Amino acid sequence: MPPHRAPQNPILTPDMIRPSRPDLEVVGVFNPAATRQGDDIVLLLRVAEAPHKTSESEVIAPVFNASTKQLDFRHWDVGAAGLDVSDPRVIVFEGKSWLTSISHLRVARSRDGIHFDVESAPALSPDTELESFGTEDPRITLIDGTYWINYTAVSPLGIATALASTRDFRTFERHGIIFPPNNRDVTIFPERIGRKFVALHRPMPEGIGEPAMWSATSSDMMAWGDHKFVATGRSDSWDDAKIGGGAVPFRVKDGWLAVYHGVSKSPMQYSLGALLLDAGDPSVVVARSREPILAPEMPYEREGFFGGVVFTCGLITDGDVVRIYYGAADGVTAVADLSLAEILGGLE
Repeated sequence: MPPHRAPQNPILTPDMIRPSRPDLEVVGVFNPAATRQGDDIVLLLRVAEAPHKTSESEVIAPVFNASTKQLDFRHWDVGAAGLDVSDPRVIVFEGKSWLTSISHLRVARSRDGIHFDVESAPALSPDTELESFGTEDPRITLIDGTYWINYTAVSPLGIATALASTRDFRTFERHGIIFPPNNRDVTIFPERIGRKFVALHRPMPEGIGEPAMWSATSSDMMAWGDHKFVATGRSDSWDDAKIGGGAVPFRVKDGWLAVYHGVSKSPMQYSLGALLLDAGDPSVVVARSREPILAPEMPYEREGFFGGVVFTCGLITDGDVVRIYYGAADGVTAVADLSLAEILGGLE
């Protein structure tokens, strides 16, 4: 059976979100983490903001200044020598990169999982030098009453993974960087395995090697080791360019199910698949999706800020229903219900 996309999709769009300050506009609300808290479904949204443009002849990069705790703006003329703005997400000037927007994380709550009340203020915003380009793509793992939030910290020093925690989504404690650059797409398992915390992560090698998913373990959630290779892209498949973690893995009868994203080379697009991982050693892949479980097909997935993308950081399960919250075209949030039995039946 095909995934059942909510008829209300996209359920969250930039025009539904209040900017964090008057000189910024929301250009994206996407890639939410998801969890339950009491009767509520809670999303932790990535909200991307960009400065208002006064002229089409310039490009602007917002940068958080950790020394002053203020937002600075870098300006370039569109025709400047050495400027590359071919990717709408990135400004490259003389070999160095900046982002066209800066992201923070914001809480949204819902009783039905479709209609969300979004808080007006950010929950986690850039706060350190290692977050000066933004805080992005959170995942939420509930363990023993604490919600552990890992998120991408972006800066000129690279793309790292940071950790925070909360018990109520009102106050948050930051714990710093747990995987240094360049490493992202971290998902922390919702229970200890062999008395250790376990995470999937995705180092990004340059020169030698390709992006691949690895596992790691920790006794305190801060220091991670025992790194093991898990999986990489498959040639002549829908995930032949690269893969990375998606939503937090969850237990099924025969192990752990991890919904991940895969990127195809031609055409270049982001789709979702699933890995069945061994119950006792999640570095071992038992089975894997033959075809995507969710691919960019709808107009709001194929067209937008960065088209051809479905990307998940969170899901909710209820019996056979796997409700996946996902970013579409790097601009909006959508939701689809999939059958767990169908997902498992598509593994090989």
